[in-house]
Amino acid sequence: MTILSDQKTRTDLLHRLKRAEGQLRGVQRMIEEGDDCLAIAGQMSAVRKALDSAYVRMTVCFIEQELGERLGDKAGASDDLAHMMAHMEAMLGKLR
Repeated sequence: MTILSDQKTRTDLLHRLKRAEGQLRGVQRMIEEGDDCLAIAGQMSAVRKALDSAYVRMTVCFIEQELGERLGDKAGASDDLAHMMAHMEAMLGKLR
């Protein structure tokens, strides 16, 4: 089983999830206070997008780690991989 070994990515993911958690608490508060359904729906959409974004980031990191291990230290492979993964993350981000 692959784990996320890059501390920077792990920290980024945790920040994204904590932000989504805060948004979700806000949605709960809105429901408890009887806020407008349209406003609540907007906030729920924001939570979903935040979770989707975290998922895409985690997936890209996983793929990057796996490819990096398989490509090893081949000349230029690291730069090519980083470039490709940036494009992949942008493309996956548009699926949301």
